[in-house]
Amino acid sequence: MNGSFLLTLIWAVPFLTALVSLPVDRDDHRRIKKISLAGNLINLLLVIGLTFAFISAEAEHPAAAGAKLSQFHFTGKTVWLQMLNIEYNIGVDAISVLMMLLTAIVIFCGVLASWGVEKQAKEFFVLLNVLVAGVYGVFISLDLFTFFVFYEIAVLPMYLLIGLWGTGKKEYSAMKLTLMLVAGSAFILAGILGLYFESGMNSFDLQKLAQATFSPEFQYWAFPIIFLGFGVLGAIFPFHTWSPDGHASAPTAVSMLHAGVLMKLGGYGCLRVGMYLLPEGANMWMSFFLVLVTINVLYGAFGAIKQTDLKYITAYSSVSHCGMVLFGFTALTFAGIKGGVLQMISHGLMTALFFCLIGMIYGRTHTRTVSEMGGLMKVMPFLSVAYVIVGLAGLGLPGLSGFVAEANVFVGAFANPAPLYRFCTVLAVLSIVVTAVYVLRAVNGLVNGPISDHYKTLTDASLIEKIPVTILLFCLFAMGILPGWIVELVNGAVHPIYNNLMR
Repeated sequence: MNGSFLLTLIWAVPFLTALVSLPVDRDDHRRIKKISLAGNLINLLLVIGLTFAFISAEAEHPAAAGAKLSQFHFTGKTVWLQMLNIEYNIGVDAISVLMMLLTAIVIFCGVLASWGVEKQAKEFFVLLNVLVAGVYGVFISLDLFTFFVFYEIAVLPMYLLIGLWGTGKKEYSAMKLTLMLVAGSAFILAGILGLYFESGMNSFDLQKLAQATFSPEFQYWAFPIIFLGFGVLGAIFPFHTWSPDGHASAPTAVSMLHAGVLMKLGGYGCLRVGMYLLPEGANMWMSFFLVLVTINVLYGAFGAIKQTDLKYITAYSSVSHCGMVLFGFTALTFAGIKGGVLQMISHGLMTALFFCLIGMIYGRTHTRTVSEMGGLMKVMPFLSVAYVIVGLAGLGLPGLSGFVAEANVFVGAFANPAPLYRFCTVLAVLSIVVTAVYVLRAVNGLVNGPISDHYKTLTDASLIEKIPVTILLFCLFAMGILPGWIVELVNGAVHPIYNNLMR
């Protein structure tokens, strides 16, 4: 199969899945769910095939360590709007492929975790599939205008998914999330248009723009706009406040997809657009952003300690761990940037499993308050053990994915000899202690102690619920025990970005 056609097929399948669902009777919930599950299973298989094809292509044509330009495979280009030189221009490097694999795993597990959705199930799964199509489109786009269109397709459905199917302060949370992300999108669009006109090429082509020479004056104002624009979706301080409310109100699959994948679009954009195209601006502003993301890491961890709701604990934890992604990027070292990419993958798997388990536990106990639980290990051993394991991944236990990612981030950040970087690294490392406090306290309150009488009749996970939990647990262990192939792929993709920063 032609590589560019495969990339197109991967984002088109979720759209087609949504279209196939539209004529189905809205009361036929089971058929709607089967269609969505089948579509995302097909996509999972396609992305796995793409991953193997990419590894083969890299083996035949490895990226040069000294390369200044990213090596993209399976490229294809078609003129979209000739007048503005906008193209449907696609291709992938290792970061793109790994993020697509993460997306495919999380959405497949999310559909299974949402098997109990009954309220307007057709509309729910249609919007979910449209959102996923946008995410795939972002990861394959080499034209910045097309990139932005897919980015908006991925972000905007969140308003309805939270506002209609959420819980708690869902309308407030959906509105807050949408307004803040739209504001971030305005910054991104301004930066992209600046790149288009300042390059003198009148092109949105990422590879052409990477060869352009932008003046230092332009980079000094364009970089912070782009970095902040994407940083809003990555929950950068102080524009992170939408995240805890949004995650706490979102339904299970939406929380899984949003925290597991969608927030990673922020870090991906910061790296792919901001740091790669505007290296002088990055070097100028990174000390400032280092301070912000250090606050992210600490604020999120201390914020999680104060929470009693399982979803809010995980949401604040995500603020801290997503801060760790940007912390690795701001280190401006090869190991730090590599660690930031690995953290995107690790946190995506970990937080998807967290929200998956919380949804299943809430569906049985009808509460997310830790103090109202206890002793669940006696009646829900599978779900309880899974929660313990993912908690240990969250605090960076060796053998799980969190250790691999955070070790690279901290080593990379400390490798920068500037005193500010080393001081901030020490603070970020201390956040692990805080993480251990809120993780172990939540685990202890959930699974240990006496069990309430009205919880004694609860059942453990069903077969259809065990499938997504098992898949995500396997991925956490696989990345923690055998990270070599992922690290090698990331190395090849990070070299050109790092070399551009050092030029």
